[in-house]
Amino acid sequence: MALPPQLRAIQHHLRTAQEHEKRDPVVTYYCRLYAMQTGMKLDSKTPECRKFLVKLMEQLESMKKELSDNESISQEVVGNAHIENYALKLFLYADNEDRAGRFHKNMIKSFYTSSLLIDVLTVFGELSDENMRHQKYARWKATYIHNCLKNGETPQSGPIGMDGDEEADEFGAEGFSGQSFSHGGSFRTDLPSQDQNSNEAPGIGFAPGPTGPPASSNYNNIQIPPGAHAPANTPAELPAPSGEAAKPTPAGRSVPAVDPSLLNAQQQGGVQLSPEDFTKAQKYCKYAGSALQYEDVSTAIQNLQKALKLLTTGKE
Repeated sequence: MALPPQLRAIQHHLRTAQEHEKRDPVVTYYCRLYAMQTGMKLDSKTPECRKFLVKLMEQLESMKKELSDNESISQEVVGNAHIENYALKLFLYADNEDRAGRFHKNMIKSFYTSSLLIDVLTVFGELSDENMRHQKYARWKATYIHNCLKNGETPQSGPIGMDGDEEADEFGAEGFSGQSFSHGGSFRTDLPSQDQNSNEAPGIGFAPGPTGPPASSNYNNIQIPPGAHAPANTPAELPAPSGEAAKPTPAGRSVPAVDPSLLNAQQQGGVQLSPEDFTKAQKYCKYAGSALQYEDVSTAIQNLQKALKLLTTGKE
């Protein structure tokens, strides 16, 4: 069943869902949930849209039953942490590549997919200011670098002034899998090998595609534009404070310094914690647990420190 033109705004989220079908069904589930909720707001009355959305609901119900024993599906706070950590991992990978001057399709895709997954976080509630900043920057960076490479120009690394509110809505689908690009900088069109020096993003890969309009693909009777089907995850290092690509520690990961004031932390006198504070602290601990599932030590430490600070001072 083809995606109705009235629902075009959710096509990239549906493609991201399809790409993660086997590698990360939790990402697939929440991408489809976001697409369904957004699609209902866009057009739930037109017969073709209604038929499409009903089919999407059936997929979601089927997935919910299959994944009933998965905490990321049964517990919203864990699902929130799972999607947020995955989005952050993609963002940090792309940001590292950008700051190191390594411009290629995988890093563009990672920036853009990160922004899409931050869209998906709205199924859990309002976005934090930090996530909104990450989203806007990632989507703008994806557009900027894509356009530079397409025009044979070398992009400027790192944070630079954003021109207006340009977003990567048009190129996102076709630009990654079905277009030929002009070469610029260190842009690569081949599928990188999966080794230590690979430019491959965590959870994102690219199969070379022919130039020109891509063929449509069909999954579970719902037709969506084609996407790249990636191999297994590749670890990404967190960015170094200097803005240069991070150098792995002997253990192979970069780990942030622990705040010394929290090492022997005890609750300060007079601190009154509200039910909301306890919920937030629990959320940070869940985020840390989810990060450890990805062996993401840095994100786990950061979230545990946030929880500890909140519990001891009553402040975030």
